[in-house]
Amino acid sequence: MSHTDFGFQSIDAQDKAGRVRAVFDSVAARYDLMNDLMSVGLHRVWKACTVLAANLDEGSQVLDIAGGTGDLALAFAKKVGHSGCVVHTDINEAMLRMGRDRLIDAGVVLPTLVCDAEKLPFPDARFDLVSVAFGLRNMTHKDRAIAEMCRVLKPGGKLLVLEFSKVAKPLEKIYDWYSFKVLPQLGRLVAGDPASYRYLAESIRMHPGQEALKSLMQKNGFGHVDYHNMTGGIVALHVGIKC
Repeated sequence: MSHTDFGFQSIDAQDKAGRVRAVFDSVAARYDLMNDLMSVGLHRVWKACTVLAANLDEGSQVLDIAGGTGDLALAFAKKVGHSGCVVHTDINEAMLRMGRDRLIDAGVVLPTLVCDAEKLPFPDARFDLVSVAFGLRNMTHKDRAIAEMCRVLKPGGKLLVLEFSKVAKPLEKIYDWYSFKVLPQLGRLVAGDPASYRYLAESIRMHPGQEALKSLMQKNGFGHVDYHNMTGGIVALHVGIKC
């Protein structure tokens, strides 16, 4: 029996996907509002930087993994135009439904698919860009997921991983206080679910830091990997190129 982390708990690896799904089922209705409150709106800046780093052209083929409520997918769709394609995916159906409805409200219809990043249902070398924003840390086998992302990229294609990371040392104490005292209370008041937001804080601490994630990407198919810290390392954007 193999084990993995679920926040600070050690659980049977086969149970993680279901427990993560339950967390996001619970928070889906208030997810966007909570993102704005938790990050004081900074998540919009982090995602805008990700879109800039994508540097997409008209006609580009894009896979958005853990696309949730669709904000990155919408931004990418505006860049690739009618001749391009953005595939919007998530393992959580509740999140994906919200994202699809939001995209339709914006007048954008994209291929939308429930799928597991560890077993992507796409052929080899299908996409120019793969993105995953705030989703990798929730995956059970991160190495498998990264290898799958590499597989579906064309040679020279780019993987963007936007994720919470290891904060700069001077910020550690205040960040811990915010994460474990303020965040669960926000979750209780706004979403009625402090436990899910406590899990989110714990999952950030269990996720590989900047250098560890860079090494993991290099071991799973990416010949060149850089990362860019944002907001004192609270978030990092890793950029991997399939050589």
